[in-house]
Amino acid sequence: MAVTFTLALGVIAGPAQAADPTVLRVNVFPGVGNLAIFAGQAQGIFAKHGLKIELQFTPNSPEQRAGLAKGAFEVAHAAVDNAVAMVEMAGTDAVIVLGGDGSMQELFVQPEIQSFADLRGKIAIVDAPNTAYALLLRKILLLKGLQADRDYTVKPTGATFMRLGLMKEHKEYAATMLNPPFSIQGARHGLRSLGLGPTLVGGYQGTGAFVMRSWAQANSATLEHYIAAYVEALRWALNPANKQEATALLAERLKLAPDIAAATWERAADPVGGLAPDAKLDMEAFRNVLAIRAETEGQWGGKPPAPEKYVDLSYYQRALRTLGR
Repeated sequence: MAVTFTLALGVIAGPAQAADPTVLRVNVFPGVGNLAIFAGQAQGIFAKHGLKIELQFTPNSPEQRAGLAKGAFEVAHAAVDNAVAMVEMAGTDAVIVLGGDGSMQELFVQPEIQSFADLRGKIAIVDAPNTAYALLLRKILLLKGLQADRDYTVKPTGATFMRLGLMKEHKEYAATMLNPPFSIQGARHGLRSLGLGPTLVGGYQGTGAFVMRSWAQANSATLEHYIAAYVEALRWALNPANKQEATALLAERLKLAPDIAAATWERAADPVGGLAPDAKLDMEAFRNVLAIRAETEGQWGGKPPAPEKYVDLSYYQRALRTLGR
């Protein structure tokens, strides 16, 4: 069940509006990917666009996908492969409307693991076994000659923060994918990185926002306001002039030590591997997401469809025109 944050991720009211703001329920995983939402709330940007955001946290992707499908919230931010899974595995018409990052996920292992070969016979922990970063992990290891179920075991255990805790507490869990701030915390704890996911597989569209297509069609103005506010907030958050305030937001909302928050902002602001400017979706990297699903899951008989099947950027394009530069 999704839980609405009341303290660390609570809704912050913006300036008073002439009319009551539209309440929009947004469901996320904790992490640096929510920086634009934090900034949009704190800076009153969502309020300026006539919105009040109710931010919810999900413990895992199956619950998030089910919640979006049944209308428990309107917008989900997570790995975009989850939207593909909703269409192909659950038969629900979800659609990706916004990008996020090119995957800031790193493959982390226990300190004693010195090479990919050392993962043979070990356990890798994931969110859900058949979506997103679990498939990314499987592809990385496949490229190194390791096949899931034959050479190592995949075990679903939940969201990133849960997996970091398990990696710290249980040495038998040998590997997992982590993104900031959890990757930074894992490295400080002594976990070893075997590399960034996109580097190891040659490009990968990580996060994005997705909604039910029918909701988007019936609420296009609201969705466009949300996207415009999100992009405006992201521009503010990644502006070096706002680094101190943005870092403080990360520390407050994610309950991070100041040095971890500062390192997390640096990762987010990295023009190469950080949050995508204006949350632009990389269609070529998304093609690779589909190709990885086709290879690792045998989806579509191994031949992925065109990415346009799962994406509608018309709302994004209209929202961006209202902002200019």
